[in-house]
Amino acid sequence: VQLMESGGGLVQPGGSLRLSCAASGFTLTSSALSWARQAPGKGLEWVSGISSDGSTFYADSVKGRATISRDNAKNTVYLQMNSLKPEDTAVYYCATTPGRSVVPATLHEHNYWGQGTQVTVSS
Repeated sequence: VQLMESGGGLVQPGGSLRLSCAASGFTLTSSALSWARQAPGKGLEWVSGISSDGSTFYADSVKGRATISRDNAKNTVYLQMNSLKPEDTAVYYCATTPGRSVVPATLHEHNYWGQGTQVTVSS
């Protein structure tokens, strides 16, 4: 099982980024996946999740600015982030538990994580 994030970078406030999480070794159509982030000096924060049936969920901090989606053919989940703010600066991770169809209540319940991708929002 592997998760590979990409798409991070430096963006100005108000800009947009699309993060990708490419999965291998299991099928996302049977597994929920979460995006989480860790800002400098802070703990891990859950950002968004998508269940195996395609139901989507968002943290209040990104609701209305983020869209999570899945491309079944590519076995990849995306996180589109718009209207980015400096407080969105963080390392973004995707995480999953193969075979678990619903987004878990806590991040600790995911047992596979990607290596992370840095998002920096600054002028």
